[in-house]
Amino acid sequence: MSAQTWRLLISGSATGAANMAIDQAIMEAVAEGRAAPTLRFYAWDPPCLSLGYTQPINDVNLERLNLLGWDVVRRMTGGRAILHTDELTYSVTVRADNPIVAGDIVASYRRISAAFVEGLRRFGAQPEADKRADGRNGSKGPVCFEVPSHYEITLDGKKLIGSAQVRKFGAVLQHGTLPLTGDIARICDALVFSDEDRRAHARARVYERATTLESSLGRIVSWQEATDVISAAFADTFNVAFETITALPPDEAARAEALISEQYATTDWNGRF
Repeated sequence: MSAQTWRLLISGSATGAANMAIDQAIMEAVAEGRAAPTLRFYAWDPPCLSLGYTQPINDVNLERLNLLGWDVVRRMTGGRAILHTDELTYSVTVRADNPIVAGDIVASYRRISAAFVEGLRRFGAQPEADKRADGRNGSKGPVCFEVPSHYEITLDGKKLIGSAQVRKFGAVLQHGTLPLTGDIARICDALVFSDEDRRAHARARVYERATTLESSLGRIVSWQEATDVISAAFADTFNVAFETITALPPDEAARAEALISEQYATTDWNGRF
C-alpha cells in the first residue's frame, strides 16, 4: 500500500486559548477538504489547566491558579482537568471516513494508541494500552490523570498518556498529553478541595496512579526528542508520509485567531458549566 500524505505541524508553545483554537481550525479545514490529515505537536506557555467540555469551572480555584501564573481553558473534548506543562501535547485530525478512526471512539483509541505504544518502546519502555475492567473509572474526582481509561497508555500500571476525542464537522479530533518531567500532582494546587488534607490525599492518588516519562525511564527526554521519536513511530505504524510545516496556512491561521477572540479566550466559553 502506498503511503498516505499527512501534514506534520510542529507548532511550538502557545496559550491555552490559542492551542485549542488551532486544533479546531485544523479540524474544520480537514473536514472541508482544505487540509490533509494532520498530526500536530505543541506545548503551552504559560502552563494551562484545561477542563473537559462539561467539567464545572467551580472545580478550579481561580485565586490559586492566578497566584501560580497558570492559565485555564475549556476543551471541546470531554474528560477531566489536565495541567499542561513539561509535556508533549499531540493532536490527530482526520476526516470521519479515515480508516484510522473507523468504529466507535474506543476502537479508534485502541488503533491510534498503537503508534504511541511503538514510540514509547523505542525509548526502551514497556507500555500497555489495554481495555480496563477493574472498575476504577467510576472515580468522580476532577483530575484526569488519577484514573486510566480504556486504551489509554500506562507504564507499570500508571497512566502516562491521556487522550480525549471529539467527532463533529465531519471530522475526528483526538488530542492528548505525554508528561515528560516534573511533578505530576501539581495540578492539585489549582483545584478546589474542602481542606488541605483532601488536597494532600488527591496528590497521593495522582502519584499512585500516574507517571511521567522521566520517572519511568530514569532520564529526561526533551520535547524535540519526543517529537522526533513519536512522529517516526506514527509514520511507520500507519504508513504515513509527512509533509512537515511549522505554521498554519493563512486561512486556518485566520480562523484560529477568530476562535481565540470569539470562543476560547472568553469567560462565556470557559465558564459555561
